[in-house]
Amino acid sequence: MPEARVIPIDGRDADGRDTGAARRGRRSARCTALGGDGKRCREVVVADGLCDEHLAERLEAEAAAVTPEWERRLAGGLAFLRRRITGDYPIDDFGFDPDLTESVFLASVRPLYEKYFRVEARGLENIPAEGGALVVANHSGTVPLDALMTQLAIFDHHPAHRHLRMLGADLVFRSPLIAPIARKTGGTLACNEDAERLLSAGELAGVWPEGFKGIGKPFSERYKLQRFGRGGFVSAAIRSGVPIVPCSIVGAEEIYPIIGNVKILARLFGFPYVPVTPTFPLLGPLGLLPLPSKWIIEFGEPIATNELDSSAADDPMLVFNLTDQVREVIQQTLYKLLLGRRSVFF
Repeated sequence: MPEARVIPIDGRDADGRDTGAARRGRRSARCTALGGDGKRCREVVVADGLCDEHLAERLEAEAAAVTPEWERRLAGGLAFLRRRITGDYPIDDFGFDPDLTESVFLASVRPLYEKYFRVEARGLENIPAEGGALVVANHSGTVPLDALMTQLAIFDHHPAHRHLRMLGADLVFRSPLIAPIARKTGGTLACNEDAERLLSAGELAGVWPEGFKGIGKPFSERYKLQRFGRGGFVSAAIRSGVPIVPCSIVGAEEIYPIIGNVKILARLFGFPYVPVTPTFPLLGPLGLLPLPSKWIIEFGEPIATNELDSSAADDPMLVFNLTDQVREVIQQTLYKLLLGRRSVFF
């Protein structure tokens, strides 16, 4: 009669060595969830085919699904107040307060983005998930709402939920009420020094090179790009070795169609322009309400600069050619989007 053989139940043989089946079982016990990069998680399974982190995320999502909306908002508001009272929130060297930006500022403009302008964001995959990059966009609309909508589009819909650090004109930071808000929401002065610091630190920065000439141009010149300055944004990108992401915005031109400019008042108050629109000042305060145009924000393929030496930033012809390339990409994309849209408002 053959000798009986012991069948191990702990995955080890009679000599205490791992069996092949046990090793294969341990190798296959990996989390089945996908990461933000689309690759499968490599952590060990804890339960239900998920690792600790992904299991906690699923349980949190399930709990949120059964919690009433008003209760979630109340809990979020109370948590925000607690952080503000205790000072438990970060602020960087530029004055950026991500907690205030996410909880108050972006939350307040989200209804405009989703319900009023019904913004459609395209090409978000062209924005890097990490590392420095410079978003360059056309500027229009009399009031720079296009910058705010671009900031929210990236934060809400990009897989990495990145904050766009906006580079603004000096007038923004001279205004007593607007300057503190701009700083706290991630804005800083549109100068090469600040831009290079942000980009070199791996931040995602945004610039609107047309400036006030773009947002203050008459309605008859809509979607015709103004000069992109002297290409300072290109120099900053080259020195930092980060890609430039062209961004084309359709819809902002129609929110406040400028049909006139009161230059006397503009000079008196030190403004770049004092606009006259079909509704303002004719309808008084009601004329300040923007028209509900349908917006499209499209991010184009990034233009690499890391192959250029940093000294190329001092070459005026190279900087001019790259600036013109970015401008032409945005202009052609605007034409394409205008041809494809059905209506200004739908």
